[in-house]
Amino acid sequence: MTNLIHDAMLSGADRVRRSTPPQVNEQIDRDTDSNIRRYSNSNKAGIRRRMRALDEEWDVERVLEVNASTLALTGLVLGLTVDRKWLWLTGGVLGFLLQHGIQGWCPPLPVLRRLGIRTRGEIDREKYALKAFLEEK
Repeated sequence: MTNLIHDAMLSGADRVRRSTPPQVNEQIDRDTDSNIRRYSNSNKAGIRRRMRALDEEWDVERVLEVNASTLALTGLVLGLTVDRKWLWLTGGVLGFLLQHGIQGWCPPLPVLRRLGIRTRGEIDREKYALKAFLEEK
């Protein structure tokens, strides 16, 4: 029970990073550091363009939520129109979403993280580093 309370107190990004294999987190961090180095040498317009792109980048929470809602809605529609067995898809997806909300992990998470999809905190780390470089120029 103590772990559930502790998990609930962690931010979503903290739970995601804790639930992600260390080598995947390290690769994402290396990629972020590489982006910071590359864009820090850009002119102001290049840095601003990158910051706008970062504002539009989907974080792992958003990707999970959109995919989960799409699958749940699909299961519901198919369950109501084709075969009630499709309702199991909706139930399974909602169970995974609940698990992710509580623990910060669900079955699609490792795949998404290996694809390089970052948490909002990881995206913001790059954005604020670039903002600091922009203010120096």
